Amino acid sequence: MPKQRITKEMVVDAAFAIARSSGMEQVLVKNIADRLGCSAQPIYSYCKNMDGLRQDVTAQVRLFIQDYVAARIDPDDLFRSTGAAYIQLAGEEPHLFRIFILHQRRNIASLEDLYQAEANPRTAEFIAEKLGIGILQAKQLHLNMLIYTIGIGTIFSVSTPGIPVEEIYTQQEIACEAFWNQARRES
Repeated sequence: MPKQRITKEMVVDAAFAIARSSGMEQVLVKNIADRLGCSAQPIYSYCKNMDGLRQDVTAQVRLFIQDYVAARIDPDDLFRSTGAAYIQLAGEEPHLFRIFILHQRRNIASLEDLYQAEANPRTAEFIAEKLGIGILQAKQLHLNMLIYTIGIGTIFSVSTPGIPVEEIYTQQEIACEAFWNQARRES
């Protein structure tokens, strides 16, 4: 039987599958080689160091999450449905959620930097228009909900036996209402 040619894409896909099922800490050359049914040598030929491979996996995680969230957004309720999608992700894909949330973010020195790097600028415009508030209040509302959703999603993704998702959604709604009220007062 001819030898299978191992490609970089195969290595990254195998590493992603391992990260998805077991977490980034299990993305090891031995585990990748076992998953591909090959020796460690082809893995090393593509991965001069594991940091580069982990960056490739993190990039693949970001793409997965973009597609995941986009498939669950309700265009008529963009704000709430996006938050709900991230909570659903935390429950269904806890390892990917943690990779996405906990990966190193460079050149972030403030929450404004984080917002600029992570948020879709159209979201604040959408919120401002929908709620009849100023763009600055909409950005602050969005940032508050991002911070809250990341926090409660992280708690949800690491809890065992697990917090009921309904309880998480209820807390998210309570926070959203509180942040909305604050934004309205400041407008």
